[in-house]
Amino acid sequence: MEATALIPEIDLCCSVCFDIFKEPVVLKCSHSFCRVCLEKCWEEKSSRECPICRREASMEEPPINLALRSIVESYLKQKTDRETAHKSEARCSLHGEKLLLFCKLDKETLCLVCHTSKKHTNHPVCPVEEAVLDLKEELKPALNLIKEKLKIFTKNERECKKSAEHVRSQMQHTERQIKADFEKLHQFLREEEEARLAVLKEEGEVKSRIMEEKLADITRHISTLTDKITATEKAMDTEDTSFLKTPACRYRAQCTLQDPELLSGALIDVAKHLGNLKFRVWEKMLGMVQYTPVMLDPNTACANLSLSYDLTTVRCTATAQNCPDNPERFNHCVNVLGSEGFTSGTHSWEVMVGSKTVWAIGVVKESIIRKGNISSKEKGFWVFSLCNGGQYQAEDTVLKLERKPQSIRVQLDYDRGEVSFFDSSDMAHIHTFEDTFTERMYPLFSPGLTDGGRNDAPLQICPAKVSVTLR
Repeated sequence: MEATALIPEIDLCCSVCFDIFKEPVVLKCSHSFCRVCLEKCWEEKSSRECPICRREASMEEPPINLALRSIVESYLKQKTDRETAHKSEARCSLHGEKLLLFCKLDKETLCLVCHTSKKHTNHPVCPVEEAVLDLKEELKPALNLIKEKLKIFTKNERECKKSAEHVRSQMQHTERQIKADFEKLHQFLREEEEARLAVLKEEGEVKSRIMEEKLADITRHISTLTDKITATEKAMDTEDTSFLKTPACRYRAQCTLQDPELLSGALIDVAKHLGNLKFRVWEKMLGMVQYTPVMLDPNTACANLSLSYDLTTVRCTATAQNCPDNPERFNHCVNVLGSEGFTSGTHSWEVMVGSKTVWAIGVVKESIIRKGNISSKEKGFWVFSLCNGGQYQAEDTVLKLERKPQSIRVQLDYDRGEVSFFDSSDMAHIHTFEDTFTERMYPLFSPGLTDGGRNDAPLQICPAKVSVTLR
């Protein structure tokens, strides 16, 4: 047993404050006190003497009683440990006895006295330790479920962070592409503006030169006529008969010049330069832009697919792209959907398959499964494909074609429930699916995988021919 346990608490009390020593100091007379209490006592009595024996204390600061401080600290620690142990030991609130039993029926702890009471007669009981073990075993499945839930939330947190980073990357990439495309348009407009201003300037210079030459010619004629008038008037001022005998005067008075006329077409052809200016520029712009009836949706593309910046071409890649596994994305099959779905009407697009040895194109419903290994034969797929063995298939049907098509036209007639495929070179019919469509339909593209590795050749959605019709 610790030595401090044998010391009565009164012996650890300060003689001034009658409380456990806080900072014990010792005087020359060997009596110990709390430093704060001793200084307070000295202030009240205005003298520095021992409160017990009245002996004069030194004027110096009394030293700390290290031995007593160690005893006090040890005592206080043991006291705290005893109080803590007492509090942790559960006791019955009615009888003050230890709670040693557990009533399985009432789901509460009991002391031995409670167990013999009428309230718990014939109730099944067990030791508290057994009840604790049983409860722990009972909680394990629930705890495991919580742990599994934590794993799901942790995984979802990682995906959310990955998605947030991908959103920032998409925004930056898309912003760069928008600026690049608009810069091409700006450059086209600048060049078109410069070309039209150059034509206007050239016409202005030509017509200004013609007008200057015409003006110079008129000025010469005016000078000639002025001289004739001056000479004739001078001759007419002569009064002698010699004027009548001078035929030169009659000659000078004659004028054979034709009356001047303004030149036709001498002005700038403003209508040619400004008439339908915006339309003419836009019409010319059609030569540098293209319209594709279907665009690819990068948010649905499998990570092993690479899309062109204009979202019209897709190919397989040797390494997976770093993209989030969002619900819309195929995570195993190398598929990608069109960006726009259809719920009515007739729609068509052409896909350049070229010399690829594996591919699949067609239409799927919006609710198809997009995770895991998916077969195109599952319901909700209306797909025409070229398999590794060189066979053309439409679901389970093997198709025999007279020639290998380089481009396939896909046509969806939603209202009639038809998906048709044609050879774009001569619009020869290949196959038609017939069904009833009840939800949004999306174009599907799969560049496919070969048995020997990646099938690197791309699938490309062909641009449609754009024409302007005036009414």
